[in-house]
Amino acid sequence: MTIPFYKYHGTGNDFVMIDNRQLTFPKNDTKTIQFLCDRRFGIGADGLILLENDNLTDLSAEKVDFKMVYYNADGQESSMCGNGGRCLTAFAKKLGIIQNKATFSAVDGLHHATISDSDLVSLQMIDVNEISFQPDYVFLNTGSPHHVTLVDNLNQLDVKKEGAAIRYSNLYGHAGSNVNFVQPLGDNHFRLRTYERGVEDETLSCGTGATAVAIAMQALGKTDATMIDLEVEGGKLHVSFSVVDGKYTQVHLIGPATFVFEGKIEL
Repeated sequence: MTIPFYKYHGTGNDFVMIDNRQLTFPKNDTKTIQFLCDRRFGIGADGLILLENDNLTDLSAEKVDFKMVYYNADGQESSMCGNGGRCLTAFAKKLGIIQNKATFSAVDGLHHATISDSDLVSLQMIDVNEISFQPDYVFLNTGSPHHVTLVDNLNQLDVKKEGAAIRYSNLYGHAGSNVNFVQPLGDNHFRLRTYERGVEDETLSCGTGATAVAIAMQALGKTDATMIDLEVEGGKLHVSFSVVDGKYTQVHLIGPATFVFEGKIEL
C-alpha cells in the first residue's frame, strides 16, 4: 500500500498530514501510525493528522469544510492539537478545499480559522470557563488538559524528567496531563517549554499549551493584557482572548503553519 503524505510544522511542532477524504487510511492500525511518526524508521513527527470530509453544519447552518482526526506519535487518537489545527488549515488551503477561511470539526467541537497569504493562521480555540488554582500550579483544559507552573530556571530545567514526573503522578491518573513550565519575560511576554503526553517528551511547541499558559498568566494576575506574546522552543506564538467574570471567550491561537515537504511511503 502506497500512501501520499505531506509534512508540516507549526513553530517546530511537526505533523504528518494525510488526505483521507476517501477513507483509505487504516485508522485503527496503531503500529502503522507509530511507524509513520517514528523519526528513525518512518517519516518522523510529533503526531499524524487525517483530513476527512464532514457533512456537519453548525448552528448558523454554516458549511463545515473538513474534519480533523489527530493521533499522537504513540499511535493513539488524542485530544485537540492547536498547532495541528493551524497546520491542517494550511494543508486544506494547499489542497484547494478552502481559500482564506475555514470551519472544521475536531474532537472538541467546531473551530474557525483564517489564513493569510504568508500562511499565518489564526485558529479559534474553545472557550475556557473553568480554571483550577492550586498553590504551585494551575490546571485548565484548552481542548487538551494542561498543567501550568511558573519557574525561574527554564533554561536549565530537565523538562522531560520533571514533566514526566507530573504527567504520571497521582494528580491526573492514567490519562495524564500535558505539563507547561513558564517564565515571565515582560508584561505580556512569556516563555514556555512543554512536556506532551502521547509524545512523552518535550516538544518544540504546543498550541493548546501556549493557549493554556496565556490564559493562566492572565488569570493569575501576571498580566492584564488580552493579547499575549509567547516564546516556545520552535519560535513565537500569540494568543488573544476576551475575558468577563473569569470566563475566556474568543480565544485565538496565532502563528505560522509551514509546509516542509511531500512524498509517498510504502506500508
